[in-house]
Amino acid sequence: MTRPTVRVLTLLELLQSGGTRTVAELADRLGVDERTVRRYVEHLIDLDVPVESVRGRYGGYRLVAGHRLPPLMLGDDEALAVLLGLIAGRRAGLTTTGDAANDTANETATAKIRRVLPERLARRLDAVLGSLSFTAAPDDLGVAPRSGVLLAVADAVRHRRPVSISYTAGDGRRSVRTLHPYGLVVHSGRWYVTGVDPGIGEDRTFRVDRIADARTLPGTFEPPAGVDPAERVLSGFAEAGYRHEVTLRIQGTVEQVRARLPASVASIAVVAGPPTGTRAGVEPEQWLTVRLQAERLDWLPPLFASLDLPFAIEGPAELRGLVAALADRLAASARRSPPPDLPPAGSR
Repeated sequence: MTRPTVRVLTLLELLQSGGTRTVAELADRLGVDERTVRRYVEHLIDLDVPVESVRGRYGGYRLVAGHRLPPLMLGDDEALAVLLGLIAGRRAGLTTTGDAANDTANETATAKIRRVLPERLARRLDAVLGSLSFTAAPDDLGVAPRSGVLLAVADAVRHRRPVSISYTAGDGRRSVRTLHPYGLVVHSGRWYVTGVDPGIGEDRTFRVDRIADARTLPGTFEPPAGVDPAERVLSGFAEAGYRHEVTLRIQGTVEQVRARLPASVASIAVVAGPPTGTRAGVEPEQWLTVRLQAERLDWLPPLFASLDLPFAIEGPAELRGLVAALADRLAASARRSPPPDLPPAGSR
């Protein structure tokens, strides 16, 4: 590609970034004089790229708003970001609208970009997608990880290679860690990598956006059979250290409890019988031991009430008092008569 052609394409890329660019600014960025910038703009117009001139003190050139999309030039990181957004959004249910045209547009846009990726980048993208799990649609947008870090970690997952990461914890402490990564997980809009630290033999989960640098190390490892990265991340949240450790017995099925207490909140185990003080033989003996940790207890009584299942609190004692207080308030509200100026419910 000749030098002027490179500069014309660079000019297009600058204009595509948005806003009005002055002739002086464009000349400086391209390394040419202002007369040459005007000639390059004419080349773009000849190619049907909708460039318009803006007069005035802050005038210059910009792309026409609302015109057809001009040719796009994406760098490796940009192409990866667009593809991950399209694919991750579809997998998490964010771009599946039920409108066939919109859903098809997502798929065709993904296919078009995927077709023109260099083979080297396409292989790395496949490594990311092959190592990725989703827990649910995100509650928030989270923080995007660095694409270079994401690609390096995904490559280590795919080829079962150790990875060295430079990590900054939530409290600001920095460290260099070695990890045998089992998989990447997107949970509530954040990216996590989970695996084992071979130096101490303990499970570890890291937020990918807090990794400043990642590089694969020599050697390989064998992950445990049947390992589920998404389940590991969710279980890690449930077992994280908080102020209160809560244990209770709930009568019902795992599915019923999970509807209100997902794996990221609580761990569940089936037990043989009911808690002490429960009359045997009156109800089925299917009881579950549920454990969770919480920084505050005040949000738990309404949550337990919403289960609509028999339960018994094994600890802490403070939580029993909060549940009893909620029950008293609900009972008092049920006994309370409506004010005389309001008709009874259901009347006209």
